[in-house]
Order: sequence, then structure tokens, then C-alpha cells
Amino acid sequence: MDDYPLLNLFWTMLEFFLWVLWFFLLFKIITDIFRSQDLGGWGKAGWTIFVILLPFLGVFVYVIARGRSMGERDLEQARRTDAAFKAYVRDAAASPGGAGGGGGPSSHVDELAKLADLKNSGALTEVEYQRAKDKLLA
Repeated sequence: MDDYPLLNLFWTMLEFFLWVLWFFLLFKIITDIFRSQDLGGWGKAGWTIFVILLPFLGVFVYVIARGRSMGERDLEQARRTDAAFKAYVRDAAASPGGAGGGGGPSSHVDELAKLADLKNSGALTEVEYQRAKDKLLA
């Protein structure tokens, strides 16, 4: 390692980083080709062959020709994923059994609230409250 200059080490790290970045971009474009709804089968086949056989030229032409729609598809996918997640959370929170079914999180919350009320009113001691809470959460 003594005979390898520091600038060569930085240059090697930069080349490795750019190589990984290139493969990331290549896989991103191939994924976008197959995800695209506005391309037909022959269009997808043509773009895929172009990107695989002439990778540098194919990737650059794809980014120039379809870069804007690629960003729009990414944004739409993020919106659909976010909407699906929010719908799942709303559905899980609204259902009486919660996400796990039969006595799920909402019933645990109700029971914990009742236990806290009993402890605050003095009907349960701290030890009884902890025992009941541990039994409920087990």
C-alpha cells in the first residue's frame, strides 16, 4: 500500500462509485421500460435491446427521449404506494379487531384505558395494575 499514491486511491474510489452508479441507472431504466404503460410489447422489446446492446448510447437516448415521463411514472408510483399505505392504516385503525383480527390493538387500547381509569380512581393498586397490564400485553 505504500507504493499506491493517495490520489490514485481517490481516483479508484471515484471510478468504482461511477461504475455502481452506472449499473443503478441501467437497472432503473430497464425497470422503467417494463413498468411503462404507454409502450407496447414491441416498443419495450426495442428499447430493451437498444439499452442492452448499446448501453451508453441506449441509456442516454432513453433518458433524453423518455426522461420526463420516467419521472412522472416514479411520482405516480409513489402516490399509489402512499395512498395504499394510508388506506391500510385507516382500515386497520377503523376495524374493531384491528389488523390482527380478534381482539387486536384497538381492544387492547380500550382495556389499557379501563385499567388506567381503575388505577387512577384507586380501585387498583400499582402492583395489580402492572400485573393486569402485563397479562393484557402478553
